Formats: sequence, C-alpha cells, structure tokens
Amino acid sequence: MENIIKPQIPVFKPLIEESEIAAAVESLELGWLGMGSYVKDFEAELTRVCDFASGEDRHVVAVSTGHAALHLSLLMIGVGSGDEVITPSFNNAADFQAIRACGAEPVFVDIKEETLCIDVDKVESLITDKTKCIICMDYDIFLCDHNALRKISKKYNIPILHDAAHSFGSYYKGRPTGNQHEYTMFSFDPVKTVTCIDGGAVVVKGAENVKRLQAMRLIGMTQSAEQMYTNSRAWTYDIEGLGFRYHMANLHAAIGLSQISKLDKIRSTRQIACKKYYDELSSITWLEAPKGDFEEVSPFLYYIRVLNGNRDELREHMKSQGVDTGIHWQAGHKFTYFKGCRKGDLDVTEKIVDQILSLPLHSYMSEKDQNRIIQSIASFRG
Repeated sequence: MENIIKPQIPVFKPLIEESEIAAAVESLELGWLGMGSYVKDFEAELTRVCDFASGEDRHVVAVSTGHAALHLSLLMIGVGSGDEVITPSFNNAADFQAIRACGAEPVFVDIKEETLCIDVDKVESLITDKTKCIICMDYDIFLCDHNALRKISKKYNIPILHDAAHSFGSYYKGRPTGNQHEYTMFSFDPVKTVTCIDGGAVVVKGAENVKRLQAMRLIGMTQSAEQMYTNSRAWTYDIEGLGFRYHMANLHAAIGLSQISKLDKIRSTRQIACKKYYDELSSITWLEAPKGDFEEVSPFLYYIRVLNGNRDELREHMKSQGVDTGIHWQAGHKFTYFKGCRKGDLDVTEKIVDQILSLPLHSYMSEKDQNRIIQSIASFRG
C-alpha cells in the first residue's frame, strides 16, 4: 500500500464531517442495521426536497443503489423480453445494464452538443412498436428538455424514465427534479453530490405503485414497510411477485439525512466553483468550458471539452501536477456487450467521447485547490 501514489486533488471528494460520523455512530448504536426508522426519515426528507406539486400523488421509495432504482423503475413500467428502451449512448453503463437485466434491448440515441443531454429531435425516428420506454439523463450542469420529452411521451404513449442521478436538488423551470415525469430515479453513491455511501431512490405516482416497489425492494415480501420503519418486523408474510434485495439500510439513510441537512450549502459552494471554472477557463482557445444556468442546478460534475485532440496528454500533464481527472462517459454503443444494439445517428456522441474531461469538483472546494487545478490546465502546452 505504501507504493500507491494518490492524487493530491481527486476528481471526487465526499463531504464527510463530524455530523456524518455522529449519525453513523448513532444508527449503529441503535442496533437495527437493516431498513428501519432512518430510511423512513430519509424518504420524508427526499419528499421535502422534491416539493411535489399539489395533487400529483408522487411518492419516494429509497433503495440500495442508483442501479437498483433504474432496474425497479423499468420493471414498474413493464419493460421485459422483446422490448426496446431508447437511451443516450452517452450515459452511465448502469442504464444499459438495467435495460438488459429486464430482458430488453437498449436503442442508442444521440445527444445535443450544447448540453450533452438527449437529443429530443432524434428520438422519434427510433421509436417502433417495440419501444417501451425512453430514458433521459440530466448531465452535469445541464438538464434535459423535459417539456419536449413530455410531448413525445404523450404523442406515442411511451413513458419517460428520468435519470436524475446528476441532478438531485436541481430545478427545471422552477420545479425541483422529481416533478417532471411519471418515473424518476436518484443516485446517492459514494461520489454523488449527496451521498449515502451507496443508495438510490425511485419517484413514482400512486399508493399502489409504492406498495409494489416496497415489496420488490425486499425480495418480494409483503412485509409492512410501516412496521419496518419502527425498527421491527413481521415473521410471516406472502410473496406475490418478483423481488430483489434492493432495500436501503439504516446506516446509509442516517448519513444521507446528515448530507441533506447541508444541501443548500453543498449546492451553493459547487455553483461558485463551477462559475470560477467557467470564468477562468473560457478564454483558453483549445478547450471549451460550458456555461450553464448555475443558479438552477446542484452541480455533480464540471467538465471541459479538449478540442485539440490532446486530451490524454492533458490528463498526464495534470496528473504530474497532482490533479486527477475523469472521463464521463464512454459511448455505450462501443462496449462489446452492446455493439449489436440498434442505434441512430451518433455523430455528436462520437465526437464528445473523445473530448470530454471531468475536472475535480467538491463541496466546500477550497480556492487554493481550484486555483491549482486551473493553473495545471493553463500551463499545458501540448
């Protein structure tokens, strides 16, 4: 272990303070390590942040991971063998795997160059009788054109699954994420803006759908969630359908509760860092620094596009300066497991995956660290 060289400034740095440690200790001392009262409180806090519109009958169900949230959402929609799900090729592999886990096939669509979100204008040409769902993913400091997606959903009677893994705590036209479509998933994994160590959530409409999700996340058992939320359980139950071990643990929910209590500060400090990145980097001619509506988003990433073909050289240079970088994402249609999937015109995706570079972005990021990151880029002469 002594020979491992750790980057001095990592891409991700979880915000773990005394309050998170105290919350973890408190939940462990409680002695109820499974799904319990902290999960109930965490779902209530997620509901508060989402601020669902009156009469929408929306509910939040916490699960073990973002991938679990994707998988369960697709199953709730009814995605199965022989179906197709349209998704950007420029996306996290979790989406593609969740589709395959349902027995369906991903169909790859392109992204808009301005936002790196799904290109709604290219979606319709890919819709067939097999299309069961469309996945849209908010990316970094940009949100999808959700109004246009709703029109397509209504026109073809195809549900939208909103992948909001990047955008928890963000707003779309004044409304928090979670209000835009019938199904929304959140991720609270180790590197997300708000972390539970690992965790996810599904936003769904209707009390009956909540009961289905609650059973599916607990290996199909009709175990009363309300009883488990009191840190107790029933010893007899029925199993009426498919289920998985996808429930959230009290420990993870306790950490998530501490994180959400700081959401406003987390959001504002990340917005400030993104603005500084744009102000300092936008004048460099061989890269493109995005300028979004920083006031509306709770940024997960900040990326640049390296336009001179020297991304790998820049990464090595920054590494030599003690700065780590990331690549979010690779193209799904180029993975061996998905090469045979149907796809549309992916010209923008093909270009972006060779240019994209994620910079370090942390909650409460110090000005000293950020200046050092910016200087490592400005000093590159590749």
